[in-house]
Amino acid sequence: MTAPAVPQARWLPQDTFAGQTALVTGGGTGLGLEISRGLAALGARVVVASRNTEHHQPFLREAEQAGWLAESHALDVREASACRDLIDGLVEQHGRLHHLVNNAAGNFVCPSHRLSANAWRAVLSIVLDGTFYCSKYAGRHMLQSGGGTQLNIVATYAWTGMPGVVHSASAKSGVLTMTKTLAAEWASYGVRVNAVAPGPFASDGAKGNLWPDDATEERIRRSVPMGRFATTSEVAAQCLWLMSPACEYVTGDCLTIDGGLSLAAGMMFGDGQRPGKRDGVR
Repeated sequence: MTAPAVPQARWLPQDTFAGQTALVTGGGTGLGLEISRGLAALGARVVVASRNTEHHQPFLREAEQAGWLAESHALDVREASACRDLIDGLVEQHGRLHHLVNNAAGNFVCPSHRLSANAWRAVLSIVLDGTFYCSKYAGRHMLQSGGGTQLNIVATYAWTGMPGVVHSASAKSGVLTMTKTLAAEWASYGVRVNAVAPGPFASDGAKGNLWPDDATEERIRRSVPMGRFATTSEVAAQCLWLMSPACEYVTGDCLTIDGGLSLAAGMMFGDGQRPGKRDGVR
């Protein structure tokens, strides 16, 4: 068999997730799509779920062409009963849920003093409530079936804060603490709960909501010590690794994937500058 033609899947054995079922919320676009593609290429049955199933169609078409096992379901993660019914149905149909990726999110830049109550509640409902509902109902089955993995997508501003995203930062900070709490509660049952904190990576959603113009995008790029944004496949590769048996003794952790952005790199060299020849680097 040839290696999977999916960049993020090339680092793990081709059958890493064979015979396993994975649920990816927000799995039809952006990072969620790349995680879904990687899991499917490595043998998993991948269930993508979000409110708009039209977003799932490109993945389903690719899965059909590649011979991957894939399903699509409508899900509003803000509704606890909907999360319960979907997960219960998946377990009834497939016998077990092995992996959950909590990727559904909502974000946009808005000064805190202008943020409406509805906007605050909308982001927290998706990110914090939705992550808990899916984690809870997936966890119930995993606790009884011998274990599983849960992966939560957060951001480095969950612990640093960042102007303009108080709603998302507050929600993701809660998810980070939830990750550690559930990991501690469920470790003895074989359930591993981890998180990743990506920095800027290229996606249509981020470009539209977080850096809507070229000048802002360039300013953010210059602040990254590695000098570029990540690709979605680079971030997804680390997600797959954390979910794989290669990390079977890792739980309650958060892996930062930001090219050094969260480090104090600007202290010596200024706004995103990196040492060059003038600084004695040859």
